[in-house]
Amino acid sequence: MQKRHDLTAFFSPSSIALVGASPSAGKISGIILENLRNSFKGAIYPVNPHYNEVMGLRCHPSIEAIGSPVDLAVYALGAESVPEAILNTGGNAAGAVVVSGGFAEAGPKGVLLEKALKDAARSTGIRVIGPNCLGIYDAVTGLDTFFVPRDRVRRPGRGTLSIISQSGSFAATAIDELATDGIGVARVVSYGNKSDVDEADCLDFLAEDPETKAVAIYVESIEDGRRFVESAARCSAIKPVMAVKVGKSASGISAARSHTGAIAGSYEIYRAAFRKAGIIELNGYEDFLVACKAFGLTSGAAGKRVMIITDGGGMGVNVADECIAAGLTVPPLPEELIEELSAAFPPYFTTGNPLDLTGSATDESFAFALSKTMSGDYYDMVIVAALWGPPALTDNLPGMLAQKPGFNEKPIIACTPGGAYSRERIRLFHEAGLPAFLTPEAAVTAACVLSKRQGRR
Repeated sequence: MQKRHDLTAFFSPSSIALVGASPSAGKISGIILENLRNSFKGAIYPVNPHYNEVMGLRCHPSIEAIGSPVDLAVYALGAESVPEAILNTGGNAAGAVVVSGGFAEAGPKGVLLEKALKDAARSTGIRVIGPNCLGIYDAVTGLDTFFVPRDRVRRPGRGTLSIISQSGSFAATAIDELATDGIGVARVVSYGNKSDVDEADCLDFLAEDPETKAVAIYVESIEDGRRFVESAARCSAIKPVMAVKVGKSASGISAARSHTGAIAGSYEIYRAAFRKAGIIELNGYEDFLVACKAFGLTSGAAGKRVMIITDGGGMGVNVADECIAAGLTVPPLPEELIEELSAAFPPYFTTGNPLDLTGSATDESFAFALSKTMSGDYYDMVIVAALWGPPALTDNLPGMLAQKPGFNEKPIIACTPGGAYSRERIRLFHEAGLPAFLTPEAAVTAACVLSKRQGRR
């Protein structure tokens, strides 16, 4: 039997049983089975006593009838049936994902059902994610228990960012946007009512997970604050951990209670806990996405000193203003750099910070400016505000910048505002491994988030 602290079955299963499997593609269980068939490489066992075959796979009347233990069981049943189904699983599954709703979030009757689910999990030793959740999307193993069709919510490719979220819709929307932008993920966990596995369990696993380089968390409530802080502190000492807390207002707390049965608690307590654990706090969905894109493609900065390189003077000034307002610094170019750049560039380039390459900018001038300004100990990161109007700029620009001539770990953040042509180039930056954003505000938010990781590479 799997040890209670072990989450291995969820992240490296070789076999999965889908309890409540249905041949109807429109049902939740049908969507899950289709997603599993399209991505999971291990054995898949549909379980439902009413069918002999589901979607071309032999269907078993029970998990016991499979004839051998399975690593993971996914339950897509009515809430009333789940506790008994967990008990009947006995020692034939190590982990369970319960996607069914109708538990603590549904009122007094649901609270009793959730208690029965907890008791069943404890008596059998099965670890449970859920109920009332999407479960797991794992780009490493191909596991996908999300009951949303892939043509409506795209799945990202493999990356190094992991997301854990109490809300399934928040997690699904975020990965859809990341997939659209060409940014990969490692593990995504929607844990819902967290009757058993919670954010602390996930952080303990992800802290030691070599596939995960950064973690982003959506939080409604935390029941065991001390354990959460301990787990988050261990994880944040190794890799960046970011969190967005919802349910800050009275209305938000009420909504969180009806969503997952959560008691959100005082926001100030959460802020203090985040600070103690070394968590980077984010403000809402937009910040969450920006942080995911930033840490999904680059590492933290060693400080707050920002170099700005652009081919649009007004845009450079805007970026500088946003940096100062956000608490970053935009130090002037040192004299030795001014002399070196002035000797290489035409006199109508503005040799300062921001460094304006004007409409005469080329791929080479951007790369040269980057190498000279970032190779010394003058700046901690750079925002490249590339406007695509200059005719000499080509699609080679992101790849040339990504080579980072003369320096290694300092983050490069791209800002490429504009219409369709500029938006299409966002993906070129991401393919080159550089986070890119459409607005100066988003680029500066990314710089702020990266700077909060200073000194903890």
